[in-house]
Amino acid sequence: MEKMEAELQKAAVLVEALPYIQKFNRKIIVVKYGGSAMIDEELKKKVVQDVVLLKLVGFKPIIVHGGGKDITKWADKVGIETRKVNGLRVTDEPTMEIAEMVLNKINKDLVSLIQQLGVKACGISGKDGNMLGCRKKLSGGEDIGFVGDIVNVEPQIIKDLIENDFLPVICPIGTDENGHSYNINADDAACAIARACKAEKLAFLTDTEGVYLDYDDKNTLISELTLSEADKLIGGGNIGGGMLPKLNNCIDAIRNGVSRVHIMDGRIPHCLLLEIFTNKGIGTAIINDEAERFYNGN
Repeated sequence: MEKMEAELQKAAVLVEALPYIQKFNRKIIVVKYGGSAMIDEELKKKVVQDVVLLKLVGFKPIIVHGGGKDITKWADKVGIETRKVNGLRVTDEPTMEIAEMVLNKINKDLVSLIQQLGVKACGISGKDGNMLGCRKKLSGGEDIGFVGDIVNVEPQIIKDLIENDFLPVICPIGTDENGHSYNINADDAACAIARACKAEKLAFLTDTEGVYLDYDDKNTLISELTLSEADKLIGGGNIGGGMLPKLNNCIDAIRNGVSRVHIMDGRIPHCLLLEIFTNKGIGTAIINDEAERFYNGN
């Protein structure tokens, strides 16, 4: 009897996922992959399993990944000192070379993991097909080296890969009009790519559970947040630290045509499936004021 109950619970989970699979079938979902889920090998495998499952049930996933911790590790190994201006890494020419090598290695490692599960993947950077055009980013008016702000996105190469049944895996390196390479914040790259590809969903894997009404009270996690509510939270000073730029990125993505943006804890195994395919979810979904609300309360 207990075994039958366990099997029935599995069936109930699949049935709960059905309306979400129906609603988002053949829609693009951009997954910004970062945080601890990139460092922990077991979590990495589970994230890849989630993305592969999304593709196999009819989604069109795109992975955009960072690699800041690995860049710092390898820069230290070769004796390059990490310098920061206003909290942002200064990317000089030697650091840029390290960054590009490290990000490309991460990229191809992810491609290999995906393909081990039977899905075709293709790893590219923002340099391919002039996908991510950028200009030099300044921090408080100060030069921080080869760090870029995105000025345009050419998504054709991504569309071609998806059309040919590949899962695109993208690292955030772009070029300026003179062909110089720039490291781009992966959150910014994911948002820009989601806008350009008219993604239905953008999912951020982070090291926090989501957005809180009161960060010091973990019982105040918000499951669903409209643009108006998000603006009110920011205006009221409720959001701080690393969540503020991330939430601003989410708001910008929604205002530029992305239907839903999810912020979730990448340290939870199979967080993508739990957030996207269950009624309650585990993180925070940001939506337009007029959008259909899926979750049963906050």
